[in-house]
Amino acid sequence: MRKRVVLVGHCGPDSSYLRAVLSSVDRGVEISAVEDEQGLMAALQSGVDLILFNRLLDYGFEEVEGAKVIARMHQQFPQAKLMMVSNYPEAQADAVAAGALPGFGKRELGSSRVKELLKSVLSDTSSTMQQSKAV
Repeated sequence: MRKRVVLVGHCGPDSSYLRAVLSSVDRGVEISAVEDEQGLMAALQSGVDLILFNRLLDYGFEEVEGAKVIARMHQQFPQAKLMMVSNYPEAQADAVAAGALPGFGKRELGSSRVKELLKSVLSDTSSTMQQSKAV
């Protein structure tokens, strides 16, 4: 079955780089981007294997901080695989405390560590497919 990854709040260049790295890890991965709360909820309700959040989100979300959105999404979809993409250790710690898997920084994107991390998360059979516990 084809894996689905959603990018949340990433700029064009970062999205392109994330897409390239994800495609190198799993050539058949389906990658989409969402820019608002409605798109994120739709992705979670339809089923997704991994969601990669930016540290800061622009418009379209109640909160500006990615970790706060992660906390809310983790409460509604506890089995969802959420991950922060940020170079800041404190942002990573906040995301993990909010329910995310340990993430990685943008500077690490081409590294073998990140590729192995993504491969591991995407190969895990416990996908978040069809977990519509949305309130």
